[in-house]
Amino acid sequence: MTTPAQLALRLLRADAPGTITGAPENWPRWALLLPHVLAILEHLETIEGHDDTTNKAVSWLLDRTGTYLHVHGRSHEARPLSERAVSIATATYGPNHPEVATRLTNLALIMRDLGEPATARPLAERALAIAQATNPPDHPTVATRLTILAMILQDLGELTSARPLAEFALAIAEATYGPNHPEVATRLTNLAMILHDLGEPATARPLAERALAIDEATYRPNHPEVATDLNNLALILRNLHESAAAQPLAKRALAIAEATYGPDHPSIATHLTNLALIMRDLGKLATARPLAERAMAIAEATYGSDHPITQGIRARLDRPSDE
Repeated sequence: MTTPAQLALRLLRADAPGTITGAPENWPRWALLLPHVLAILEHLETIEGHDDTTNKAVSWLLDRTGTYLHVHGRSHEARPLSERAVSIATATYGPNHPEVATRLTNLALIMRDLGEPATARPLAERALAIAQATNPPDHPTVATRLTILAMILQDLGELTSARPLAEFALAIAEATYGPNHPEVATRLTNLAMILHDLGEPATARPLAERALAIDEATYRPNHPEVATDLNNLALILRNLHESAAAQPLAKRALAIAEATYGPDHPSIATHLTNLALIMRDLGKLATARPLAERAMAIAEATYGSDHPITQGIRARLDRPSDE
């Protein structure tokens, strides 16, 4: 017999959009459904464990809710939901199922954004191992898992290990989708930023420019993927001592991010920091100062003053130069 909680779960599972990251067109529906989803998830003991179909729906809804919260800067709230999603998926599908790899990847991304790449790493490594065991070596899912692990290794400072993973992921994407697909743009961006951190901004620049061109042709001009590309290219140009060229890109990236996520999202702190540094390079200290102060206020409100992410922003702003 179907309980009221199970019925509510099925209705929410059917109505909630599955694609969230990079899909702001689906966020209004999620905003409407979120209170109902959170309410039903508070009563998991009444629905979990009845049958595999129900457990799969619970795991999916936990994962998607965690991803929605993560995208909107609420990673602390997302973490327990994503952890529960991994646990239920593992028990339901078995430890080596592709659905488990998906849940692991999303939890790894949350941990990365919480400033815990060391915790994220084994999750991403396990997800990659599952993908490699269940797909051909050049499958696009393998490329996705490689990319996530490369990003985490980049955060851990293991750039020489991250680079070949990102290069292989890019090669898979280009062979799968062709040269002008948004998946290729994502892989280009990730490799470009690893090269930037390796001290090779001149090599990174054409990759970042190509990623921006693909996403501008694919999406509308105020899409969050475009903002990411603009911000990354601005960082590379600054490292190449072209801060005047970087300034309009960073300003546009900040404007898109604020319109997409609101003024207090943690990603805004990153955009503000980058723009503040560019303005400082240009000698516009009076303009840079309030940007830097706002970046610190957002970081401290989101993570706390002693968190590694907050400390990283503070260190960047305190250094005379990032070069």
